[in-house]
Amino acid sequence: MKTIGFIDYELDNWHANNYPEMIRKASEGKWKVAYAWGYQDCEGGLSSREWADKFGVELCATEDEVIEKSDCLIVLSPNNPEMHERLCQKALSSGKPTYVDKTFAPDAETARRIFEVAEKSGTPSFSTSALRYSTELEGIDRAQIERIYSEGPGPLEIYSIHQIEPIVCLMQTEVKQIMALDTEAHPSFVIEFEDGRKVQMVQRDDPSWSFRLQLINHKNEANVVQIESDYFGNFIQAMIRFFDTKEVPVPHAETVRVMAIRETAIQAAKTPFEWLQVK
Repeated sequence: MKTIGFIDYELDNWHANNYPEMIRKASEGKWKVAYAWGYQDCEGGLSSREWADKFGVELCATEDEVIEKSDCLIVLSPNNPEMHERLCQKALSSGKPTYVDKTFAPDAETARRIFEVAEKSGTPSFSTSALRYSTELEGIDRAQIERIYSEGPGPLEIYSIHQIEPIVCLMQTEVKQIMALDTEAHPSFVIEFEDGRKVQMVQRDDPSWSFRLQLINHKNEANVVQIESDYFGNFIQAMIRFFDTKEVPVPHAETVRVMAIRETAIQAAKTPFEWLQVK
């Protein structure tokens, strides 16, 4: 059995609570979350000690101990991307395959700095939204996409990555600029890519909404893609393949592009109907 170590901001969160069993099942017991360290106890939730006891994971005193004992690493803190630069330093200097949870970084510049640590040390690493692994996206002819209309649920800052990741995956080109079409309370955006193609994205903080895409081809024909597959299960399988092979499945440049779009969209929502350049 191979072991995974968690490095987290607060260990009591949905990902930390569910990944251990998902990983065990997906790997048929070949991989186990065995070690963990939390930067601080969860406010209003389980302490790190309580979390470790609940999930049968050895709580380590330091990040260094987690890194030393584990075969591979997961840096979590899914709802606090501003902590990733701090939490990734030792993990991405270790040489051990490391997955960094969504959202990778609060902005593109921070994302570049984090990846520089991994690249200098030769540490295999990646980050992604699970939506990249939606079965519905397989087999789509990306060369035929002229325009995308995308919609999804959740707060902009936390959940927009789940729309942006598939958009970047499908468009496969650099992004140019973003315009907000509404206020922060009702986020809606036009994203223009360098080749002139555009995406319209609507983010609604409403759990009744689902992830949905309309793909328009060069003939103005629409393909409606309703995301209903087990994308989280597919994502866990992809993570395990990465740990087994050390082959990075998502280019760092794509992750930086996702972070740049997210960063610019959050800024654009404050000044609707102005084009903001994506840097």
